Amino acid sequence: MAFEDEEVDADDPLLDFAPFIHAAPRANSITPDVQRRFVAELRACGVVKQAARKVGKSLEALYKLRERPGAEGFAAAWDAARERFGARLHDFASARVMEGDERPIVSQGRILGWHTVYDYPTIRFMLRHNLPERYSPAADELKPGHPAYDKLADAMLAVYNRKLRQARADVTPQAMAIHTHRRLRTWRHCEKLAAMGRDPDTARDGWDETDADGKPCLPHEGWLAGEKRAEAERFLKVLEEKDRRKG
Repeated sequence: MAFEDEEVDADDPLLDFAPFIHAAPRANSITPDVQRRFVAELRACGVVKQAARKVGKSLEALYKLRERPGAEGFAAAWDAARERFGARLHDFASARVMEGDERPIVSQGRILGWHTVYDYPTIRFMLRHNLPERYSPAADELKPGHPAYDKLADAMLAVYNRKLRQARADVTPQAMAIHTHRRLRTWRHCEKLAAMGRDPDTARDGWDETDADGKPCLPHEGWLAGEKRAEAERFLKVLEEKDRRKG
């Protein structure tokens, strides 16, 4: 199996690195030979603590050596060993996923046969890992240009336009005039209290409009046209005149 603990050949390129050389080695120094043995063990087991135990060195000593100037070759081989083990672990997981697990079919204490059970969550995970462009969650996101996205966007736009046409047909000139009159009253109040500024955009409706000076006005002809607009203007004029008389 791909996960079996395999020995590293002496001529393996993984061991062909420049080890750290102690200027004044001591009895417990991590010699070039020990560094190569550690890399070989790490490649085989993938666990730093276990590899350190096999070469008789502490984790602290190994990590300190890894960070010393001149130990770049040892650090690179360390990382390469972990990557090599990760690749073998991936191969092992792939084999297990492909083979599945044999489970007995039991009835009344008797084994009637066997069936294969596959780990589908792991299969999905490995598909996303190996083919992220097709199976990652991000690949499932709808974006502009995606056929499903464009189809949905067209459908939503059609609904919006239909509702917009209906709203334009349903609104009465009187209702539009009353709405515009209320906005004018608010605008005039804000003008008096200059610190409050103008009517905020967050309070606007789809048909709210202003003139060049920022003063609220009746909506454009897409909403009101012809006789309906003339009626709205007459009704708004009456409302404004009532305010002036009160004011």
